[in-house]
Amino acid sequence: MRKGNKITLPILYREELKEYDFGPGHPFRGDRYETFPQFLQEKLPAKDHYQFQKADWASDDDLLLICRREYIDFTRTYYRLADLGEDYSSRFQQFHSGDNRPHGRPGRLEEAARLIVGQAKKACDLVQKGGFPKAVCLGGGMHHAKPNWVEGFCLYNDVAFAGRYLLEKYALQRILILDTDAHAGNGTAEYFYEDARVLFIDIHQDPHTLYPGTGFTHQIGEKEGKGYTINLPMPPYAGDECYRLAFEEVILPVTLEFKPQIILRNGGSDPHSSDNLTNLGLTLNGFRMIGEKVREMTQICGGKAIDMIGSGYNKEILPHAWLALISGLAGFSVPIEEPPHIAPPPRGTPALDETKRMIGESKEMLKDHWTCLTK
Repeated sequence: MRKGNKITLPILYREELKEYDFGPGHPFRGDRYETFPQFLQEKLPAKDHYQFQKADWASDDDLLLICRREYIDFTRTYYRLADLGEDYSSRFQQFHSGDNRPHGRPGRLEEAARLIVGQAKKACDLVQKGGFPKAVCLGGGMHHAKPNWVEGFCLYNDVAFAGRYLLEKYALQRILILDTDAHAGNGTAEYFYEDARVLFIDIHQDPHTLYPGTGFTHQIGEKEGKGYTINLPMPPYAGDECYRLAFEEVILPVTLEFKPQIILRNGGSDPHSSDNLTNLGLTLNGFRMIGEKVREMTQICGGKAIDMIGSGYNKEILPHAWLALISGLAGFSVPIEEPPHIAPPPRGTPALDETKRMIGESKEMLKDHWTCLTK
């Protein structure tokens, strides 16, 4: 929706997202999908800024774009029976890691997972033909999910769906996926590892120190896709300046050379210095910077971007970081301040030197594929 020269940002959301909840004691709870919309409206009135829009749930046909039939059938049945208190786990380990086993009755978790994919689908349609240059999906970034095996609190990979949907329905030839989640997007990487139409850039914590243990600089794709996977594993306690350096030295130059037709970004608050599962050092200003850098990158593709935001394991910092990401992407002028009792990231670590070394290693791996990285 355009008001004057300003376009209101569509935010895909509906309250049923709260059903994406693995139960008490599990790190991933659905209350984030109640907390953030309330926080957003308190900090930034919707008028002239954004509008909430509802998407439909993904159908089996939609899911078949990214999943095998046997996985879809098992997952649907397993979580529906689990919600009824019935056991259907005899084949669970064939399709899911223990990360995805719910604690107690999970509610309509599988249906919420379909809604997340449905939101990605509608976001693609809004940007490609709906008159909106950008769209945000609250919930999403389920980047550990693969066609027939999933882990890491993910059921269906909405990031991979968006990529494949844009390739197939809209015949795009150059899609850039930027994964800024603290964990490497191993599922998304596998979907496009041999595909030169999709440039996958993944900035995450060093996989020597964090799940899922993939995402090293030497993993650059194969066959036609060789050089089109770029991993930037950040050292523990990397802070805002380390991220800024990675953008300026690798991400921005490669984006200019690749000339994407659209940018898909996923990742939530877990790179924050206070996250409970990770050891990175971003501040809230760092999250705003990520959003601003993506907005800068979209200048090459008519402003087109889709943001998928779902992760984060410190409930207090999560809404602040999500707002920082969105405000940077959309150019919203809203105060972003660290909660006063949140400890600042550690100082005096060798993270910047380690980041420079990693960037040099990455450039060496990729120099035969990107002219901009030989300078």
